[in-house]
Amino acid sequence: MTITRDPLTERVIGLAIEVHRTLGPGLLESVYEDCICHELRAHGIEHQRRLSLPVSYKGLQLEAGFRVDAVVERRLVLELKAIDQILPVHEAQLLTCMKLDNYGTGLLLNFHVALLKDGIKRMVL
Repeated sequence: MTITRDPLTERVIGLAIEVHRTLGPGLLESVYEDCICHELRAHGIEHQRRLSLPVSYKGLQLEAGFRVDAVVERRLVLELKAIDQILPVHEAQLLTCMKLDNYGTGLLLNFHVALLKDGIKRMVL
């Protein structure tokens, strides 16, 4: 299986590494979210923060059914964590978000690691 390189994903990972290199592990998720969104803004990368995604259940529309940390350029979902270990439920959460609004790529970024490269999980539908 060949994995295609995505310049946007690589750029966002680079910005996340910069945030982690500057702050290190041990802070709240909200701090990392503020900083990564600051970096996206500073680099002219369009994004939406804390975006609510509607959930449809048997014809019932739940408007605030799911909230994603950030969506970059309307195609890359960011789910940020600051936890000891990424669990399968966190991966499922990202995949669900990607499926709800048909996003092709997602990044699960866990900032509670010594090296951010060990806290990055890229997912593609």
